[in-house]
Amino acid sequence: MATTEQLPPAVILEQAGLTVEALYDELTDRCTRPVRLDDLLYDAAERVPGLVPTRAEVEQERTRKLADKQGVELAQGLLLAEILAITRTGRHLVESMLYPTQLALDHLNELRSNGTVDLGHARVTRRGRAGVLELCNPRHLNAEDSGTLTETEAAVDLVLLDPEIEVGVFRGGVVDHPRYAGKRPFGAGINLTHLYHGRIDFLFYLVRDMGYVNKLYRGLAGPNATEKLWIAGVEEFAIGGACQLTHVMDHVIAVRGVRLYLPARKEGIIPGASNLRLPRFVGDRAARQAILSGREWTAGDPDADLIVDEVINADEVEAAIDNRIEALTSSGLVNASANRAAMRVGAEPLDLFRAYMSTYSREQAYCHLSPALVRNLEEHWNAHRRSV
Repeated sequence: MATTEQLPPAVILEQAGLTVEALYDELTDRCTRPVRLDDLLYDAAERVPGLVPTRAEVEQERTRKLADKQGVELAQGLLLAEILAITRTGRHLVESMLYPTQLALDHLNELRSNGTVDLGHARVTRRGRAGVLELCNPRHLNAEDSGTLTETEAAVDLVLLDPEIEVGVFRGGVVDHPRYAGKRPFGAGINLTHLYHGRIDFLFYLVRDMGYVNKLYRGLAGPNATEKLWIAGVEEFAIGGACQLTHVMDHVIAVRGVRLYLPARKEGIIPGASNLRLPRFVGDRAARQAILSGREWTAGDPDADLIVDEVINADEVEAAIDNRIEALTSSGLVNASANRAAMRVGAEPLDLFRAYMSTYSREQAYCHLSPALVRNLEEHWNAHRRSV
């Protein structure tokens, strides 16, 4: 993996007669127009050549295995970190990523008419007053990758946009893996095989956590601003990114014996916003044990009560989901959403998240392009022996 010297964004921009804030203002009409972070970076590449890679350069980088990448994506992380570090531009970018996607808007009428939308890697089905979102990546045990990301975010948007839906349910789709055929694993985290083979761009991490994951936590912004409560139906396991999702859910239902853990140490990357959120649930010491030393939780064990609300048997999942939907909607959507928002103000105000994502953007870029990540994937995942 090439390690290229990267000038700080401020230095490159100074040579072009700009500052980070001035560039952002130019690309967003002084923070009056929402621009998604990936579009923003590619617009910046055209405005200031050499600042960040162009779309064509990233597409070329995607053809290389992780070990062979040239490191051009590092500049994206460094620029994003600077934008997010500035309160005004950072807040605008965070809020811009909370606008519904065009894919969701294109399918909203279909959901309202038919009660279901199948986007491929994500499916939404209206179930009474709930919208059930299934993440569907059956070959890879519902792992997340570049193929699932856009459709999962659109599915979250659809649940939030449909006025007939009062609460969301997030669960894994049925898989066809020989060991788990017919089962619904909640999720296997990031697709490590795709990561090793260079199929997952650096921006995957930022688009995911500032996109659909933050929408689960904060709802939508803009003219369609709304938020709803979310239930997680955790079956089989919740690994990595799937475990991260439990940190933004309002009620976690888990089958007894399910393992929930963050294999961040073995992977060599930052586990999304878990460094920010997990300590609120389990305490700082247990969070450090999980992120730095691989501590796991098992649904049904006393210590797992801090991250799991309800433990059930495998044959009780559907009834438990229906019962929780009724419990959360019986007092009305406005009351539930108001209490949710009020709790979030104290727990994780937007500026706290913005500042965290500034650090995350920079540090995750270095992790993503580190030779240590390649070694970890080979040692702990045997990624070099797996086919895409």
